[in-house]
Order: sequence, then structure tokens, then C-alpha cells
Amino acid sequence: MLSKKGLLTGGIALAFSVVMATSQEQNTLWQIQKTLALKRYVDLTHEFAPGIPRWPGFPDETRKTIYWYDKRPDTMGAGFFAELYTHVGQWGTHVDPPAHFIKGLRTVDQIDLKEMILPLVVVDVHRECEQNPDYTLTVDRLKKWEADHGQIPAGAFVAMRTDWSKRWPDAAKMKNEDPKGVAHYPGWSLPALKYLYEERKITASGHETTDTDPGVATTKEDYSLETYILSTNHYQIELLTNLDQVPESGAIVVVSFPKPKGGSGFPARVFAIVP
Repeated sequence: MLSKKGLLTGGIALAFSVVMATSQEQNTLWQIQKTLALKRYVDLTHEFAPGIPRWPGFPDETRKTIYWYDKRPDTMGAGFFAELYTHVGQWGTHVDPPAHFIKGLRTVDQIDLKEMILPLVVVDVHRECEQNPDYTLTVDRLKKWEADHGQIPAGAFVAMRTDWSKRWPDAAKMKNEDPKGVAHYPGWSLPALKYLYEERKITASGHETTDTDPGVATTKEDYSLETYILSTNHYQIELLTNLDQVPESGAIVVVSFPKPKGGSGFPARVFAIVP
């Protein structure tokens, strides 16, 4: 049986080892930050402003300058710049939480922080979209990606590169309507999404277009693919940009956004850290 002195000595040693381990872990995290700071960063986010492309049922953004540098507020000693912004949650590059479509599922504020730093998978189909604006991503194309780069990792963020963002901010070019009013822009397919979310267990997905579903579907008010993603209690990001500056594999994506309580969506700031 250990003596009181032995117990005390053992306790001190254990406490010291915990402190040392914590310190080493802290130093390791700081070293990781130093390493990441030396990498190239790519902003995957559009600037937003009044007049940008949006879903036709949403009103435009409005802005009002309520304070300016040379106009001092009554109770302040110096002027400053402050604006009032009014826009829908789904504005510019934005997050769609599950509750956007599915009542009772997670809102913006309920998305876990660990879902915001993820391995980035970019499926480059921009050449296919040049040939066919109605292109939809297939399981075969995902398997080709895996043949080239290895299995899509669990927990990844999968982005579909179509280069549709190069049409920004021209709403007519992004919608790409024919004379009959049918929109023609690329989208996902249900088998591809099921493969990603159910078999590969990804965390989230994103795209450069205004919708998950292709234009020929949204013209008919068919949003079944977005409904599928959000019904799985996962989030998505719409209106990404600069995916042409990111490798198909090996990068990390950081997906950030504000935390409105019970929020249905919000503009996001998304960027990639490139090896």
C-alpha cells in the first residue's frame, strides 16, 4: 500500500506530466499555425453588394450610411463610419443550414465549429460545362476523381468546379435563359449526392451557381437536390468562386459565417489553404 508521501509524490508527478503534455500540445498547435501561415490562401467568396445575382423571389440588398467621419454622434467625441445593411440570409456566397428547407433541423447557429475546417475536394468539370451548360455531376465522374486522387475522405467538403463564377456578377449570364425562359446552368445529381453523403460520409458540399439543382430543374421550381442535402442535416455553400485557383485535392477549406440565433442562412466567408 502506498504511503501518504508516496501518493503525494505520485500526484505531483502526474500533475507535472499533464502540464508538460498540455504545454507541448499548445506548442504543437502554435507550430501548426506558423506552418499554415506560410501557405497560399485563396478566397472562395464573392464580395456582396446591392444588385448581385440572387434567387428571383428575394428582394435586393439595401444599405444606409447612418454615421460618417465628419458627422459626430450626439454622445461621441469623434465621428465614425457605420452602415445599416438589409438583405436576406441567402445573400452572396452564403451558407444554407438544414433548417432552410427542413423544419426542425439545425439552424445556422447550431452548426458545429468542427464542421468549419475540412479537407477540400474539388471536382473539376468546367470543360464538361463549357460543352453542356445543363451538365450534372455523376457518380462515374466522382469515381474518376477517386481513381486519380484516392478515396474522398470522410468529413470532406466537396466543391464542384464549373467556372460558372466567371459570369459573376452578371445575373443574366449566370441564369443563362433560352428564348423560352428556361435556365441553363449546371448542377448536381441525386446519385452523386447520395454517393458523397451516404457512402463517403462527407460533411458539406458547395458550388458556384445560385442553386444545387440544375437550371432546367429550377425553372420548374424543382429544388429536390437541395432538399436532399439539407434533409440529411448537412449544410451547403452556394455561389463559391476562385475554385480554378485551388488543386483538386490536398487543400483545406475554412467555412465561416456569423451566428444569428435560429438563423435560416447568412453570407459566409470561405477560403482555402493551399499546399
